[in-house]
Amino acid sequence: MKGKAASTSLLLHTATAACIGLATLFQPGETTAASPEASTALNSGDRAFWKMEYRRADSLYSIAGGCEPMNAEIWWKLARLEVSIGESLPRDDKKKRIEHYRKAVHHAQKSIRLDSTRAESHAWLAAALGMAAEKSGTKEKLRNAGEIKRQLDTALRLNPNDQTALSMLGSYYRQAAGIGWFKRMMGGTFVGKMPKGDYEDAEDALKKAITLDPRVIRNYHELALVELELGHKKEAAALMEAAMDKPILFYSDRRRLRQMRHLLEKLRDD
Repeated sequence: MKGKAASTSLLLHTATAACIGLATLFQPGETTAASPEASTALNSGDRAFWKMEYRRADSLYSIAGGCEPMNAEIWWKLARLEVSIGESLPRDDKKKRIEHYRKAVHHAQKSIRLDSTRAESHAWLAAALGMAAEKSGTKEKLRNAGEIKRQLDTALRLNPNDQTALSMLGSYYRQAAGIGWFKRMMGGTFVGKMPKGDYEDAEDALKKAITLDPRVIRNYHELALVELELGHKKEAAALMEAAMDKPILFYSDRRRLRQMRHLLEKLRDD
């Protein structure tokens, strides 16, 4: 524990020192939400994130956090980063992936404690919980489902057009629709509330997410899987073909594109 505490202390000291260094570049006047040095680090972190330079983004967000540890935006962006890092790792590296998802949960929860009115914080907490739940057994998934849905509902109450929340809600409904077999198998022996939702609910949420941001490959893939479940093969193929022309925004997009190419080949062979 002493070694871990020393490492954390060193990280905070380094981030604070970097913040002081950045501050010397400015003659700051009045600021509103963020200081100039924190804003610079945060904006640079965003640019690194969208270039998928995750290590650099982590360093820059940490600098911003050292400057303004009470800034909720920094912490939800760190949550988004940890989810993205986890998704970039090999699928069989379960231990490291879970570590990043747990960090994401921690960061998102901190963001909510600082400012519970930010839709992004709730959306990325739901995303982190959802990703962590994917590596769990069915019973644990069901236990987590209620909290995931609460966070998504809160995010969409705060911002009905939050694309991340709509994307995750579509996935939630898709999973809920497919879990009927478990309910039938368990009969009355499972004590707990089954998640509610069907493929039509998933379809509505994902279509809206695509309308809000047509670039996101994840939404085309998830919606195509829903259409396949509904027996709409032509619609699914059209969605997957459309996804092939979209920009790669996350490492996980490459995996999704590979999976869609494989599905398209199977559909052509049928």
